[in-house]
Amino acid sequence: MLTARKPKSRAITGAVRHNDRLYLSSEAGTHRLEPKNDRIIRITYTEKEAFSEAEKPGVTEKGVYANWTFEETPEEVILRLAHVELVVCKETASYRYYDQNGTLLLREREKDSKELEEFPVSRISDGVRYHTRLHLVWGDEALYGLGQQEEGLGSLRRQTVYVHQANRKIAVPMLVSTKGYGILTDTYSPLIFSDTVYGSYLYTEADREMDFYFINGGSMDGVIAGYRKLTGKAALLPRWAYGYWQSQERYETQEEILETALAYRKRGIGLDCIVLDWCSWEDGKWGQKNFDPTRFPDPAAMIASLHENHVHFMLSIWPNMEESTENYREFREKGLLLPGQTVYDPFREEARALYWKQTERGLARYGVDAWWCDNSEPFTPEWNHRTRPEASRMYEEYCQTAGQAMPAEQMDAFGLYHARTLYEGQRACYGRRVCNLTRSGTTGQQRYGVVLWSGDVEASWETLRRQIAAGLHFCASGLPYWTVDIGGFFVKNGDYWYWKGEYPDTTADLGYRELFVRWYQWAAFLPVFRGHGTDCHRELWQFANKEQPFYDALLAANALRYRLLPYLYSLAGLCYLQDRSLIRFLAFAFPEDREVWEIRDQYLFGPDLMVCPVTEPFWYGANSVRLDKGPAHRRVYLPAGCKWYDFWTDACYEGGQWIDADAPLTRIPLFVKAGTILLLARPALSSEEQKPGLQARVFSGADAELLFYEDAGDGYGYESGEYRLTALRWKEAEQAFQTGEIRPMEKENKDFEIEEWVVVRP
Repeated sequence: MLTARKPKSRAITGAVRHNDRLYLSSEAGTHRLEPKNDRIIRITYTEKEAFSEAEKPGVTEKGVYANWTFEETPEEVILRLAHVELVVCKETASYRYYDQNGTLLLREREKDSKELEEFPVSRISDGVRYHTRLHLVWGDEALYGLGQQEEGLGSLRRQTVYVHQANRKIAVPMLVSTKGYGILTDTYSPLIFSDTVYGSYLYTEADREMDFYFINGGSMDGVIAGYRKLTGKAALLPRWAYGYWQSQERYETQEEILETALAYRKRGIGLDCIVLDWCSWEDGKWGQKNFDPTRFPDPAAMIASLHENHVHFMLSIWPNMEESTENYREFREKGLLLPGQTVYDPFREEARALYWKQTERGLARYGVDAWWCDNSEPFTPEWNHRTRPEASRMYEEYCQTAGQAMPAEQMDAFGLYHARTLYEGQRACYGRRVCNLTRSGTTGQQRYGVVLWSGDVEASWETLRRQIAAGLHFCASGLPYWTVDIGGFFVKNGDYWYWKGEYPDTTADLGYRELFVRWYQWAAFLPVFRGHGTDCHRELWQFANKEQPFYDALLAANALRYRLLPYLYSLAGLCYLQDRSLIRFLAFAFPEDREVWEIRDQYLFGPDLMVCPVTEPFWYGANSVRLDKGPAHRRVYLPAGCKWYDFWTDACYEGGQWIDADAPLTRIPLFVKAGTILLLARPALSSEEQKPGLQARVFSGADAELLFYEDAGDGYGYESGEYRLTALRWKEAEQAFQTGEIRPMEKENKDFEIEEWVVVRP
């Protein structure tokens, strides 16, 4: 007969406080509980004799918090902080987490809650690594985060989520609960979240030990603040980056770029940035960091001309290089490529320095304002399939491919190190704020001036619906800046699974024009507002026609974005100063209202402006087929506990109900919570051309406050206090306004003055 092999006991046999960390020992392994402040505890668990000393790139908070106590009873070990109580069952080593009121927030399963499985790694890594699995028991709650997934999920409960980098996926291992706590798994390898019949757990692909942070934020916004406490502030983008960016695949010449920017100016359309997609290099020299002299004979003059028209210039650069290029040969000679690849090795400091040196030498010196770090995975094996792979197969192939070139425990970290290359290089060289559009991100990348986007998605109404949720989950993961390819990257239907747009006639199809308008209206309320794609031109005038006012609708959305720019820039300033978010699931503000837990197509832009994108056609289907749906509208939920104003009509509604909101083609449904101040600027053609006069629009019904943020718009003086913060207040009982400078600037004259207060009443 077979003989059962008795496992090592997990029972806790000792608890010792050492260097303000609590160590729990057992036959199976050792636990280390490391408080970071009165709300955050780092938990590491190992089956080795000692904990790893290897540096990790995402978490920057190295200090240990000393103001805590612990108690050991015959049954439990209890660690107490002001806002967290962690209780460990001595028999099973299973954890329970409570808040300061004794409310249970989260617990692990009772048996074998932490599992490690050792496996050998490839020659890229040294020694062995572990698959780790943390088994959890969720309560009555909704969960959000884990980066960007394209399935359009609401709450992640009862789902399986494969967290790895891909063209349309972004891996950020941060999870947030409506109970006001979060879990940051400190891994840079792929991760699987499961809440199914197969178990509820967090699984990491390759780590030296189990390592995660429990954050009791007291609220979901507090969890984001805790994440930033651990991983660093979100760098403020230059002010121009909050205006409109025009991009496409691709502008091919210097003349075409200048003509496009001038056309925006002549038509009176707001524009702050024009983007040069791939192939700025000479033909056959992919990835070489130089301009093709035949198509871009004078890049300095081109960029100077753009600047004269208040337009900034973003340039696409890639981490891989053709073997025939000088850039590649320089990396090869110095041994600074990833093993077996034509991709540079950003995990090494000398490789990052060389990459920036080449970038500065061949591109930056001409005045390039911003970077598009495309292909920052840089491995996308799912793109090799004609039909779409299963999600589990995608995960497996990514691990196999990335693991052959990168350390197993850092397979998801390439984009983080690549972003660091551009951030440290540009900041040291020029001092301008870094703006880096990149497709891949992970823990801590917000420190490096990055904007993430959702990859090469296809044009369809279903994609539009799913993209809204994709962006909200990404921002729920702690990184604030996210955008999309307005209208979808692929418009036509191609041979591969990802090239599945539904509009072969592109802009000639009235159905596509309607989709583009609704996509554009939604994107005007994203942190970054950017048009991009292939198959057709995306300049706004391409959508003009006699049948419907599509062009007028685009102009209206563009103009509203610029009118809201001081409000948005204030939100961005507070995103840095107070660790806030720019867009949020409704559950962040209304966690007690269960109706909002699964709402994935409405969200908050700033604290109190609710955006309700239109996600279905009313006038035209594909191939310009006329629809007869009647007046356009959409079902909108108004969260309970407050009153809501229609932004367009000033009509006031009680919360806690569903309504049918009018949605004519020229506007997106917007609602404002009572007790809100919105700042509206005069119309402008760019962020640099906005005039000083502002309107403060007060939606009455409750006290309101807006912190109005101003700074130089570029540079890093804001990090040392070079900014102005003014409190704008509305006192409902007195029906009166108040203003007061919280932090003045040395500069005497203000760039913007409140010249008009408007009160909206029921």
